[in-house]
Amino acid sequence: MQHTSAASDEQPAGDPNYLVGLDLNGRRVVVVGGGTVAQRRLGLLIASGADVHVISREATPAVEGMATSGQLTLELRAYADGDLDGAWYAMTCTDEPETNAAVVEEATRKRIFCVRADNARLGTAVTPATARYDGMSLGVLAGGQHRRSAAVRNALLEALQSGVVTDDSAPVTPGVALVGGGPGDPDLITVRGRRLLARANLVVADRLAPPELLAELGPEVEVVDAAKIPYGRAMAQEAINTALIEGAKAGKFVVRLKGGDPYVFGRGYEELEACVEAGVPVTVVPGVTSAISVPALAGIPVTHRGVTHEFVVVSGHVAPDHPDSLVDWPALAKLRGTIVLLMAVERIDKFAAALLAGGRAEDTPVTIVQEGSLRTQRVVRADLSTVADRVREEAIRPPAIIVIGPTAGFTAGAPDLEILDTGAR
Repeated sequence: MQHTSAASDEQPAGDPNYLVGLDLNGRRVVVVGGGTVAQRRLGLLIASGADVHVISREATPAVEGMATSGQLTLELRAYADGDLDGAWYAMTCTDEPETNAAVVEEATRKRIFCVRADNARLGTAVTPATARYDGMSLGVLAGGQHRRSAAVRNALLEALQSGVVTDDSAPVTPGVALVGGGPGDPDLITVRGRRLLARANLVVADRLAPPELLAELGPEVEVVDAAKIPYGRAMAQEAINTALIEGAKAGKFVVRLKGGDPYVFGRGYEELEACVEAGVPVTVVPGVTSAISVPALAGIPVTHRGVTHEFVVVSGHVAPDHPDSLVDWPALAKLRGTIVLLMAVERIDKFAAALLAGGRAEDTPVTIVQEGSLRTQRVVRADLSTVADRVREEAIRPPAIIVIGPTAGFTAGAPDLEILDTGAR
């Protein structure tokens, strides 16, 4: 990104480079060097459609993998004069100054622009700090000061993603986006989810959607409370579907902001079906599901090598003996892996009893994580025989994730949070 005076076409004294976008699709690009410096730059070249050729005495496993998968060609040898024949663009990324200088010299002789990674000012081109956002390519140059250009690039991208800076020229296309907001911390929403939220005219939000994200919305954005409070009041699903469809048909871009992931016990697919049936275009943006992220934030992996090879996520909205239950609890009890229960606080005694009756050991570790990822996160440890009592004693309330199985007893990765420990393992 260049800053110039409106009254002059001269480049600033600190950066004489002319910023331009190159169409490298199908064109030969030669990269000399196959180490980590080259590795960081190859992804964008490949994404641009360039015909990438790497020449290096040795290469990182990642660069070798790119060659094996056909994304580029790799020659494991020293650079030689003539290697740039037919190239449109070149990069030299070795740790040998004399080799880098020779590559730039050949490139200059053949009028091929060349980036020199070890000393940007000695090359004939400089790679900007780049990013892609909503169909745009962003580039920032700072006279070879890579940390500075990267910092400005990151700040600009974050401002666009968060809605602090908006592209007002982009037309609003009516439709619905089903966006997963993640486990609760606003920083854990996906980049795409945050970008679409910043463009919304109407937001239909769940109770578990990060409230800080709603606070960032402009005053002109209408917010509909679609809270579904456990064992309390709730907005009917039919009313939610109607709000989405009517909003889109009124010419609005509607974001259905849900906690976690839209398709993990979130009735997101029902909302998609309703919109499709009504002829409303729908975009689905997956979210970071609390079933995996919340245990991880409490220091608990749902799988671990040599300990468990499977995990099962189970909805606890109906009891094991309820006629609407679709869970085979005796089969679940026979598994040796991890069970993650969502929406299970109210009926944890029944779930524990069903697992014990099916053969799970009484001392099976159990960890409950309340309000995971938030400042108020609490972690309570128990075992399968005591978990119901612990939930009552500690007044655990939704939202809470219950993890059952060997990894629930892990403590090595536990963060410095309030931990209420029974000593059970």
